[in-house]
Amino acid sequence: MRQTIFLLFAASLTLAATAAFADDNTTVRKPPMLTNAARNPFFAPSTLPYHMPPFDQIKDEHFTPAFAEAMRQHLAEVQAIADSPEAPTFANTVVAMELSGQMLDRVNKVFSNLVNANTDDTLDAIQSEVSPKLAAHTDAVMLNDKLFKRVQSLYERRDSLGLDAESKYLLERYHTDFIRAGAQLSDADKQKLKAINAELARLSSRFGQNVLKEADASAVVVDSKAELAGLSEAEIAAAADAAKARGLTGKYVIALVNTTGQPFEGQLTNRALRQRIHDASVARGSRGGEFDNRDVVLKMVKLRAERAQLLGYPSHAAYQLEDETAHSVTAVNKLLSQLAAPAVANARKEAAAMQEVVDAEKGGFQVAAQDWDFYTEKVRKQRYDFDESQLRPYFELDSVMQNGVFYAANKLYGLTFKERKDLPVYNPDMRVFEVFDADGKPLALFLYDLYARSNKQGGAWMNEYVSQSALLGNRPVVANHINIPKPAAGEPTLLTFDEVTTMFHEFGHALHGMFSKVQYPRFAGTTVPNDFVEYPSQVNEMWAVWPEVLKNYAKHYKTGAPIPQALLDKVLATRKFNQGFMTTEYLAASLLDQRWHQLTPAQVPTDVLAFEADALHQAGVDFAPVPPRYRTTYFSHAFSGDYSAGYYAYIWSEELVADSIDWFKENGGLLRKNGDWFRSTLLSRGGSADAMSLFRDFRGRDPVIEPLLERRGLDAASQK
Repeated sequence: MRQTIFLLFAASLTLAATAAFADDNTTVRKPPMLTNAARNPFFAPSTLPYHMPPFDQIKDEHFTPAFAEAMRQHLAEVQAIADSPEAPTFANTVVAMELSGQMLDRVNKVFSNLVNANTDDTLDAIQSEVSPKLAAHTDAVMLNDKLFKRVQSLYERRDSLGLDAESKYLLERYHTDFIRAGAQLSDADKQKLKAINAELARLSSRFGQNVLKEADASAVVVDSKAELAGLSEAEIAAAADAAKARGLTGKYVIALVNTTGQPFEGQLTNRALRQRIHDASVARGSRGGEFDNRDVVLKMVKLRAERAQLLGYPSHAAYQLEDETAHSVTAVNKLLSQLAAPAVANARKEAAAMQEVVDAEKGGFQVAAQDWDFYTEKVRKQRYDFDESQLRPYFELDSVMQNGVFYAANKLYGLTFKERKDLPVYNPDMRVFEVFDADGKPLALFLYDLYARSNKQGGAWMNEYVSQSALLGNRPVVANHINIPKPAAGEPTLLTFDEVTTMFHEFGHALHGMFSKVQYPRFAGTTVPNDFVEYPSQVNEMWAVWPEVLKNYAKHYKTGAPIPQALLDKVLATRKFNQGFMTTEYLAASLLDQRWHQLTPAQVPTDVLAFEADALHQAGVDFAPVPPRYRTTYFSHAFSGDYSAGYYAYIWSEELVADSIDWFKENGGLLRKNGDWFRSTLLSRGGSADAMSLFRDFRGRDPVIEPLLERRGLDAASQK
């Protein structure tokens, strides 16, 4: 997942998890700490290589005064542009806006990521207080009538200004951004919009904080080691350490990840414990108490619907999708409905195969959600004579990173990596690498935050601390964040195959950021539509199973022996295995996202769980053994991230992905010429042109759906 960080003039205008100190009338209050500017690391650009944030100097108390000063500077810069007595030109209006807000960008990128990756009570409190104030600041800029009139004047003359293609597209995007932000509304409606935006910012922050705290509060406590049968000794030791950290010496704690399915469900032989874990997982955010998200969801859905109608759209989904490559609710609904029936049909076949195993073992129960992963492994072993546990000794983290992820990037793009232990980090487990291009010139800094922590949001994501821009002279500083369970002290980090794939996926986002070669910050790296941004990252997943790459990193962590060819063949043979489950759980979440966000204000229900059940039933994906990947009350993508009405993006992008993988195969695979072509036609261009035109530049034509159906095991032949 790409983590969108607030850029004032970005199309998405992300408001959550960001901050600024302006009151409701956007009059900036100057706090007393501003006199100590020399002590605040945000008051000047970082002097570290690539302007990397000086994490060792940054303290929680720096953010409040830094945001206040950054906001003051930015408002002054913007007002100077709006009030200029000179006739509007591209340079004094559009380029000037691109140059504004650099301190705000600097502060916000660090704050936004720390709230997600390394939060504490102080940061949470700051986020709750300042998110609505930042929303007010955004509105003060985007609803500035003088500023919009200057942009409008240039837009009307855009064909006669002699602009190059990227500059003309920048002007067009600014014009669209202003209109979508409400620049053409009446003064009365602008006031309504400001109030809605401020409240949505508050609620989004609250939702995200609730998800993190509820996951921690819902961790499952186990009394005896015997109940953990099926886990390795290292995993049991880690559970004991987690319990000890909570003051529960002698017990074991199983932490929850943000998805509905939990990692240990595939290993634990104790069905009652699997049930406890599953029940704890699906109840998050809906079991009462201070972290219950049901009321937050209902308020957010209604406010989003009201805002959409204020802006002239029938629903929030219609508003969001207009600016994506899908463009319409109809297009997204069509794709999801096309896939739902065959996905559920495949899932039912998979469940039937598991039930045969249960019956043969005289289990005496019907396969349920908590059984899926456990019996999936039994069926896998039965069909292919191997299970996932056989793979983990060959997937040691450092080997996957150095000999897999980095190796593939070297073969495709000529990149080399040098670890930098002289640069500060916010957590001792983090790693920093300087990235060099094929010609040996410095390209970027890459930060790796790999391990799960109780103060780190679930899932995996990429973000940028410094975005590339020729205008600003910046080279990128990008980061990947993953939630791999940290092993007990002295034990190796052995990965599941899903975790291996995630590392390749997130590095695909990182490459998109590192390869950016644009003039303007507005277009840097991953600032593309959400239903396109997952495309480069999913393409990079293909190298995880590319034979040359897999053989290079899949080596036994003790002996160094390469993964046996027979086992490697089985890995490749099972790539479509369990696709019914994986597609169905994903589609169920995507359909929930759409159902919530296609509502009008009058249609918003009063019962979150009843609405969720009905939505899944109406969509034909209410198959109990396969619950949604995210239920509503912990669906961070939709309610605290920037994927509202946009979770479909992964499958939408996958149509492009499957077609692109075919292109790589047709052209010889892991070759420099292929990587260089992908980089030059698509990865380097960020958002500087229409996304689908970039795909056509790379592929030579529009995408076709057949490779996606085959990839997901949903082609006609697989249904016979």
